[in-house]
Amino acid sequence: MFLLGSPLLKEAMKQPVEGRLTAVLATDVAGYSRLMGADEEGTHELLKAHFRRLVNPRIKVHRGRIVKNTGDGMLVEFPSVVGAVRCAAEIQRAMIDRNADIPEDKHIRFRIGVNLGDVIVEDQDIFGDGVNIAARLEALAEPGGICISRTVREQIRDKLSYPFEDTGEHSVKNIARPVHVYGMSAAAVASLPRAKGRGGGDRRSANPCARRANRLDDPVILARRRLRYPHALNPGLEGI
Repeated sequence: MFLLGSPLLKEAMKQPVEGRLTAVLATDVAGYSRLMGADEEGTHELLKAHFRRLVNPRIKVHRGRIVKNTGDGMLVEFPSVVGAVRCAAEIQRAMIDRNADIPEDKHIRFRIGVNLGDVIVEDQDIFGDGVNIAARLEALAEPGGICISRTVREQIRDKLSYPFEDTGEHSVKNIARPVHVYGMSAAAVASLPRAKGRGGGDRRSANPCARRANRLDDPVILARRRLRYPHALNPGLEGI
C-alpha cells in the first residue's frame, strides 16, 4: 500500500497511463458448471479442442490478440471492430456444425459480446468501461448468440449485413448509464453462411483417406466419442 506523500506514490503518479480505443470481444460457455458436473474430463477436452481448432485460428485470421483466458472463455482485443464482429459471427456459425454430432444436453454453446471503447493498458492486460461493457453484453447474449453495443452497430452498419436486432437499452452492473444493445440470436446465426479457411466450420477433407485419418486422431472426434459412449472406448486405443 502507498502512503500519502510517499516517494513510491509520487513515482507511481508520474507514470503515464496508456489508453487506446479498441474493439473488445468477451466470450464464455453457457451452462459451463452443469457441463463440467456431468462430465468434467470430456467437457474440458472438447472445449480445448474447440479453442485450438476453431476459436484461436479465427482470432488470428482477424488479427485479434487474446488478452486473457478465463477457463471457459476469453477476453480478446481487435484493431478493427468489423474484424471483431466478423470473428464472433464465424465462431458461432461454425459451432453449430461442431455440435451437430453431440447429444444436445452436451452441446458447448458460447455467448459473445462485442464493444468498442476506450481501455487502459497495463502489463498486456486491459481495463476500463470498454472491457466491462463487453463482459455485460456477453452475459446478455443467448447461448449461441451475439450482443453488440450501439457504438459497434454504428461502425458496422454499412459494412456487415448481419441480422442484429435492436433490443433497446439495458441497465447493467457497474455501468453508470444504460447500454443500448443489439442482438443476434442463435437462430439468426444459423442462417449465416459458413466461413472459409482454417477453423471456418467445414470439418471434412476433400480426400477420403485424409477424412478417415482425421476421424482416427482428431481430438474433437475423440472427445465427442467420450461424451457419447463413455464406457465404449478402450483406453489403450486412445492414442491411435
